[in-house]
Amino acid sequence: MANSSRISRRNFMQQSALWAAAFAGAGAFAPGQAQAAREKELNILCWEGYNSAQVLDPFRNERGATVKAESLTNDPTMINRLRAGETNVWDLINVNNPWARKVMFPEKLIKPLDRARFEPYFDRMMPAFKAPYKWAMDESGAELLGMAQRFGPYSYVVNTDKISRAAAEDQGWSLFADAANAGKYGILESDDWNVFNICLVAGFDPFKEHSEEEVAKFKETAQKVFKGAKVVGDIATMNQALISGEIDFHMTGGTYSASPARADGNPNIRGITPKTGPMNGKGGIAWIEITSTVNNPQLSPLAADFLEYVQSPEMAHTVAFAEGTFNPVTQMGNPDCFKLFTKEELDAIQWDSLEEEMSRCVEYDIVPGYDKLLDIMTAAKREASAG
Repeated sequence: MANSSRISRRNFMQQSALWAAAFAGAGAFAPGQAQAAREKELNILCWEGYNSAQVLDPFRNERGATVKAESLTNDPTMINRLRAGETNVWDLINVNNPWARKVMFPEKLIKPLDRARFEPYFDRMMPAFKAPYKWAMDESGAELLGMAQRFGPYSYVVNTDKISRAAAEDQGWSLFADAANAGKYGILESDDWNVFNICLVAGFDPFKEHSEEEVAKFKETAQKVFKGAKVVGDIATMNQALISGEIDFHMTGGTYSASPARADGNPNIRGITPKTGPMNGKGGIAWIEITSTVNNPQLSPLAADFLEYVQSPEMAHTVAFAEGTFNPVTQMGNPDCFKLFTKEELDAIQWDSLEEEMSRCVEYDIVPGYDKLLDIMTAAKREASAG
């Protein structure tokens, strides 16, 4: 879900070619190979969780299949891998909500699903995801492009022993603009989400076209935010810094990043969704993963079967609590799934406030002029680390 790509645009095509060659060399398949040869093979490009043995091993054993899954933490990088020719490698791709509808389907990188087979699963999901669910459909509303499963609000995280939930929700993104907080917070390495959040600290909507004045404000804010950060790192680094008291809060985070610390007995580590913000009055952003079948000329028949497999109550619960991070899943609308979650698991994913926090969020979307803002932010990060 959260993004932390370290692959530059410059070396991307070279790496993609190497990956394609590696998979072909490992026997994934070669051009011209018969479809029948792929009946026991499945390749998944995904966020962490779906690559877990807890999720994959039962499917492997049940089908006698070779299942390979690679986890990345950046949607644009995964999509660029398909653009670079890896539609010949992958069968399933698992990314955040706008990419299937707005990018991958228009660019013919994914294939629609059989609506008669898969749409009934949406009827058992939480109310917000009932069919026809916007992000699972193409722009015309005719094609089903993928299945929704994990989701959650994602803004920032605080140690409530240092900053109360109420205070953090009221102050919102001004927490990161307040000079008095310099040295008290961290930044989770997550390129696209950090772009979103710096826009919000700067006081404008990341998902609308930006004026020159807003871009200038973004640069000023990025420099200030990175200069004031005590630590920049991954989820484990952020959680450890919060628990130890090294920092009081960190940018880019929510249920997804706070859940491991909460599950380990630290309920004071809490994802926060601000009460207000510059996105039509909202200050939070929510992500929803959509998993789609790749437009692979030799698509494995196991791709659709796997999508169906992870819809079961038991496997949906496993996906929610696969090793790594823990998240709510759409299938919790099904009582047979919901009853599998323990009180401790519900607390880890902040079930008590989930509906309220989602109501304060807009949904993850594509940022106009993203590359320009990313370059500005990367320069600000570099300057801060050098200074």
